[in-house]
Amino acid sequence: MSFFNPKRLSCGVVILNPDRELLLCHVTGQNHWDLPNGGIDPGETPLQAALRETREEAGLQLDAQALLDLGRVPYTNKKNLHLFALCMPRIDTKLLRCESHYLDRYSGRQLPEMDGYGWFAFERIAQLCTPKMALVLGSRVDLNGLLDRLTAPVPLAAALA
Repeated sequence: MSFFNPKRLSCGVVILNPDRELLLCHVTGQNHWDLPNGGIDPGETPLQAALRETREEAGLQLDAQALLDLGRVPYTNKKNLHLFALCMPRIDTKLLRCESHYLDRYSGRQLPEMDGYGWFAFERIAQLCTPKMALVLGSRVDLNGLLDRLTAPVPLAAALA
């Protein structure tokens, strides 16, 4: 007898700015940076989960209408990502904060999931992220093409429709 074990789904937002930079969050206690993302709760849509995780991990309240749905992306053997994208002006990362915490098993203290934020040039992603996330952001999601799509002027006919 075999049991089907579906992959977990993690939802997040790829936040870009017009200067071809990506907003990343530093994962507390780790040596890597990540997108604001996390697991989907029962009854949530991927969009709702991505918005919640971005609010919890970076303190950003994003407009659902402004997000471009990139769909599901293979990630690890046990997890897929469902990503959305947004281009926004470069905000001061000192204004960002993590609202979600975990219990650190060594200190017994509650620590934020993310402890730092930064805007980084696309070329730096491989140095900053895990190899699997770097693969997603480096080849499965074309960041330059995505930014061009997000910042393309809307044709007048489409704007008036």
